[in-house]
Amino acid sequence: MSEDREAIDRLIELMARLPGLGPRSARRAVLHLVKKRGTLLAPLAEAMTEVGATARECLNCGNVGTGDICAICDDERRATGQICVVEDVADLWAMERSGVFKGRYHVLGGTLSALDAVGPEELRIPRLLDRVKSEAVSEVILALGATIDGQTTAHYIADQLPGVSVTSLAQGVPVGGELDYLDDGTISAALRARRTL
Repeated sequence: MSEDREAIDRLIELMARLPGLGPRSARRAVLHLVKKRGTLLAPLAEAMTEVGATARECLNCGNVGTGDICAICDDERRATGQICVVEDVADLWAMERSGVFKGRYHVLGGTLSALDAVGPEELRIPRLLDRVKSEAVSEVILALGATIDGQTTAHYIADQLPGVSVTSLAQGVPVGGELDYLDDGTISAALRARRTL
């Protein structure tokens, strides 16, 4: 590797680690960025530095923001007594794009998986149970993927919440589907047609 390309090759290598980008796509993206240094590369580098310095997980729900408590948890209008449980932040953002849900969220950080040794303590399930008690929650909506691990997690959570209405997304979410890949209309329909577990 020549010295004059060392930094560019390092950037390509790092970009190739991003989901959906392989070495070829990363190379094309980096070449495009280099060609648009002033209008794209410099602002992107600045934004990445800022996000790297300020982004953090919400201490309450696990969403990503710039403060210890995210804007959704901080918004009193969203204290509806409903918590929508999602696997990760991408799913929360997908639900928010639909504009249908007006309550609060809880990001688990994954799903239960015996194969990968992921139990309730490795996820934010204990925090969810604490929130249900302390926030006077009347309904927990389980918006988890229709995968085996997602359904196992949903049933586990439902079993931990006796006396609380526990619902899940219904029609519109295909078996094996993940929320981040669904369109807004599908998410809206699934949320409106949720059912009790």
